[in-house]
Amino acid sequence: MLETKIEGLIKQGEGLHVEFKECNSDLSKNIFETVCAFLNRSGGELLLGVDDAGKITGVKPEAVAKVRNNFVVAMNNPQKISPPFCLSIEEVVVAGKTVLYIHVPESSQVHRCNNRIFDRNEDGDFDITDKQHQVSALYLRKQTSYSENRIYPYAELADLREDVIARARKMATVQREEHPWESMNDMELIKSAQLYGHDFQTGKDGISLAGILLFGKESTILSVLPHHKTDAILRRDNVDRYDDRDYICANLIESFDRLLHFGEKHLNDPFYLEGEQRISIRSHILREVISNLLIHREFTNPFPAKFVIDRENFYTENSNKPHNHGIIDPTSFSPCPKNPAIARVFREIGRADELGSGVRKLFKYCKAFCGSDPQLIEGDVFRFILPLKAKATEQVGAKSGPSRDQVGTKSGLSQNEAILLKLCATPKPIAELMAALDWKHRTKFRNQFITPLIKQGLLAMTVPDKPNSRLQQYVTTEAGKVQLDQK
Repeated sequence: MLETKIEGLIKQGEGLHVEFKECNSDLSKNIFETVCAFLNRSGGELLLGVDDAGKITGVKPEAVAKVRNNFVVAMNNPQKISPPFCLSIEEVVVAGKTVLYIHVPESSQVHRCNNRIFDRNEDGDFDITDKQHQVSALYLRKQTSYSENRIYPYAELADLREDVIARARKMATVQREEHPWESMNDMELIKSAQLYGHDFQTGKDGISLAGILLFGKESTILSVLPHHKTDAILRRDNVDRYDDRDYICANLIESFDRLLHFGEKHLNDPFYLEGEQRISIRSHILREVISNLLIHREFTNPFPAKFVIDRENFYTENSNKPHNHGIIDPTSFSPCPKNPAIARVFREIGRADELGSGVRKLFKYCKAFCGSDPQLIEGDVFRFILPLKAKATEQVGAKSGPSRDQVGTKSGLSQNEAILLKLCATPKPIAELMAALDWKHRTKFRNQFITPLIKQGLLAMTVPDKPNSRLQQYVTTEAGKVQLDQK
């Protein structure tokens, strides 16, 4: 499929959206000027290993890894491309030679290469840094094309939530020690996050729509976007209306928390080990789904965003400015940022990863969660759909049935007791066992699980004479193994 596409691009030749670079053993010197121009104009396709005449020269096999690495490193270096932009490289063999393919989407920001602004015209890249009229037109085009850049010159810091900004600052410093935000005041933080800009239509400076959506008071948000909301709905028994609902009009940081709480309230969390560490696949799935719902929405569209859990599916819907149409294939898709400024803040505070990584995680964890792959469908409305097994939507903590910590086995052991005995087939310290079951309180954990299993003769201490020894570990006894075999 990609080989056919590349052959078509080569046949088409260079133009406004297509550029060839030889790059036989290293990157061409002007490759980043082309990338910058594509980002600033309307995107394009870049082929490495093809000369200007359309002849496939190929990237030398021994140089492929170096070329790929140098490209990725440079794209994340603000001294080269500012602001940095994440792009992926696909390797394909055409006519027996290696060609590297890079899809460059249009960016919502104005980018600089080596502190110079480049624009694309026909098949050339032009430095427009000193041409004020063209630079102003470029900024204006970005501002009108990407709604998150819309400037509100009369919005002030008083219209934002001081406590939410402080919380974001703290979350960022948790992610990275000595984060620059730690020493900034609120306005400096807003400007650093590119949430404050210049309106080239009015000539005034102000807070952007992205800044208001991230940190605004509810009254501020609804004054600029009266339709803003995310509707979280549970339909399990009352399918005509709902069993539970949260109508969310808050800023995006608080919206994340409320959607996460809603999802954790109504979706179970099956036991899952990654290596020897228990992780919450429910939390991983919710984090990616909620981030996508909040980051990549077209906020100026009044289409109501939905977060729905019903008997058969967990799905979301949000308005979208599509770069492609149809079902996303995680093995071949090229991620395109919809609201880069909002996404950047979410990454800084640890609620999103690099563009594109979330899709791969979703497919990994959704399969483990309910045995099905999710569907991500891009169009004017973006949809995430995950078919659910019945056990995934059983009421969490409902009186009608046991919780996941109380589910028994044929051996008479609880699910967690069986898990502990399996883990202790080889000696394990209590900290590792607590992590496996996601427990925080050591005394309660010992009283609820460790002590009863020891009294039953199913678990033993490796240092029985010193119960509180720092070297203490726990191991399954022969009786415990026999009990496990009965499950």
